Amino acid sequence: MTAFTTRPEILGTFGVVTSTHWIASAVGMSILEKGGNAFDAAVATGFVLQIVEPHLCGPGGDMPAVIYSKKKDKVEVICAQGTAPAGATLEHYTGEGLSLIPGDGLLATVVPGAFDGWMLMLRDYGKLTVRDVLEPAIHYAEHGHPVLPRVSATIAGLAEFYRKEWPTSYETWLPGGSAPEPWSNFKNPVLAETWNRIVSEAESKSGREAQIEAARDAYYRGFVAEAIDAYLRKAEVMDASGQRHKGVLTADDMANWSATIEEPLTHDYHGWTIAKIGPWGQGPAFLQTLSLLKDFDLAAMDPAGADFVHTITEAMKLAFADREVYYGDPNFTKVPIDILLSDAYAAERSKLITSEASHSLRPGKLAGFESQYDLTMDMLETPEAKGGAVYEPTMSHLTEKRGDTVHIDVIDREGNMVSVTPSGGWLQSSPIVPGLGFCLNSRAQMFWLKSGLPSSLAPGKRPRTTLTPSLGLYEGRPTLAFGTPGGDQQEQWQLAFFLRYAHHGMNLQEAIDQPLFHTSHFPSSFYPRTREPGSITAEANFSTEVLDALRKKGHKLTVAPEWTVGRLTAARRDASGLLRAAATPRLMQAYAVGR
Repeated sequence: MTAFTTRPEILGTFGVVTSTHWIASAVGMSILEKGGNAFDAAVATGFVLQIVEPHLCGPGGDMPAVIYSKKKDKVEVICAQGTAPAGATLEHYTGEGLSLIPGDGLLATVVPGAFDGWMLMLRDYGKLTVRDVLEPAIHYAEHGHPVLPRVSATIAGLAEFYRKEWPTSYETWLPGGSAPEPWSNFKNPVLAETWNRIVSEAESKSGREAQIEAARDAYYRGFVAEAIDAYLRKAEVMDASGQRHKGVLTADDMANWSATIEEPLTHDYHGWTIAKIGPWGQGPAFLQTLSLLKDFDLAAMDPAGADFVHTITEAMKLAFADREVYYGDPNFTKVPIDILLSDAYAAERSKLITSEASHSLRPGKLAGFESQYDLTMDMLETPEAKGGAVYEPTMSHLTEKRGDTVHIDVIDREGNMVSVTPSGGWLQSSPIVPGLGFCLNSRAQMFWLKSGLPSSLAPGKRPRTTLTPSLGLYEGRPTLAFGTPGGDQQEQWQLAFFLRYAHHGMNLQEAIDQPLFHTSHFPSSFYPRTREPGSITAEANFSTEVLDALRKKGHKLTVAPEWTVGRLTAARRDASGLLRAAATPRLMQAYAVGR
């Protein structure tokens, strides 16, 4: 008898697209239908998500992608994580009276990276034009789309703040003075005009690549950068610190930055090779956890049982503790990633996983990094880094006034694969830039305002992003693309999905439908950078017996309502060429399509 799933696992041979919104997935599929490849489809999908999920991503945001190009026969990373502006110095920020970078406003902004990342993907891997991939987003911005109830609620909750503090956002999100009703047709004509102008400037050039370069110039060295620069020179706005601050991003910062292509970080696990972004993000924490778990018999555990949840959670606590001490932009800091992923290190660290839940933050203390370890641990004991509610943007049972992330997986019939996690520039992050119809990101909140740490603020440095797409090769063959929104929970929900998929014979939809869990044991990457030692949040989808067993193991348990944790999507290509895709039913937005 076929196991029940909330949705079918999508099967086909032509192409599959799965993303966190059904309209965006349908647009991606339409791009495949008109002759585009997986990269073209991902770009178009990404731009549409900026329109239909504006509380989760925007044109001023950022994105990393892990991709496989059939033509190059290579897995690569596109890094579209913008860097800190030249004026983003420790002296300037602490001189503003800050001990933490606010989670919103103008000081939290780094160079917006997403647009250049999408254009780089289009130029080097795609086949279509700037107009082809932007037209669907322009349509939905100009003619409208059914606004999600969560978007409506988010805007309504911020209405008075916008009116008083961010009037440009008030004009954009509350036209006529009221928030859009759920499912009403919502438009952003100013953003549509911005995209139309970029397309027009692109088409002033002849040839596809020249047009793409013209679009990049329009954004980073043309009218978009000029509008951002002009606004930030004058604007001084309220942020989460309770004070008004000016930003430091300039047109020069934008002109001197571009997205890059780099090698992925990989780790082997039970026939799989998982490719992730490097230690400028949290991707290595996924790989470290796999390394810690490789000798545990997860296949013998109930995938919805207490032992499975406990073992994975305890391993994640150890990996994420190392994230705090060692991860950062490797262009600025030495990251001992070879040691962290070594068999010898995992063998020692895995001994710390017992039948009892740990309530201590236990990073490894590596030779040559003792002072960095001590400095980090001392800093994490300061009042600013302890206590309070953990900021986790996705969870539906927490405040809706915080932004989050989206995710896209695409595979085409040639075997090209894209896993990409766009984020930032959500409508809650900062005021709308006049004349552009979008706002900037708040990624700088992931820097620490203390010197000597891998993630200390510095001009030109990448913040340690939580964005972390995944691509899996099985027995050396590119096979699986997957990911989720969710801040610090992204790796955690992906791990639960992947381990169930790898060890328990489930199809993609079965693995996604399984109950989810995560811990806030380690410091949050988001303002106000707090943590809840020994905590675990688990969906009520788990049985009462499992939840009771977790409490008995010493976990400080929070039970979330059913079907509220995580927004996973995944796509697979079998050796035969059969394509598969799935999307979570949670929040009733994500959808997989294909044929």
